[in-house]
Amino acid sequence: GHSAGQHGCYGINTAACNLVRSASYPEGALIAGGVSQTPTYLTAVSPEAVKDEVKKQLKVFKEQKVDLMIAEYYEHVEEAEWHIHAIKEYMPGTPICASLAINADSDVHGVPTGECGVRLVKAGADVIGVNCHFDPFRCIEAVVKMRDAVKEAGLKCHFMVQPLDTGPRTPVSRASSTYPSSPSLSNPG
Repeated sequence: GHSAGQHGCYGINTAACNLVRSASYPEGALIAGGVSQTPTYLTAVSPEAVKDEVKKQLKVFKEQKVDLMIAEYYEHVEEAEWHIHAIKEYMPGTPICASLAINADSDVHGVPTGECGVRLVKAGADVIGVNCHFDPFRCIEAVVKMRDAVKEAGLKCHFMVQPLDTGPRTPVSRASSTYPSSPSLSNPG
């Protein structure tokens, strides 16, 4: 069987932080903790219920004194905002990188991509962008919209793109794609 269940997320994340720390210090590598969407958001009665769930996930990263937090793979900008608020409340002063799994048009609720970027910055993210739900070209198109909207709103932040890695084109990789949103994988051409 898989041993992850025996150790739990807390134990695995503790071990991961310790491994990175032992392999990289004293040279000074940064250690990041990470959170992503939770089922609690879809059934939540309040933002506080979601934030309480996120704070449970953050406990290990706070104890490990990570250098930054990555909040990623959100389809709903509202959920990302709530997670950013939880990080700011539970780990004040920790830099936050936040990315959405959305296209260049909007999140799943129809919030325009540019507005999503503005909302992430206003929530407190230091670095914003999109991640691995689409190919590099669509990701860049989305981040450009975020950049323009953030600039127009008079806000400042850094931007990131974490596109889907299309990797080598093999019959197996094309057939087993778990990212149907990327036409570059579904159309092997």
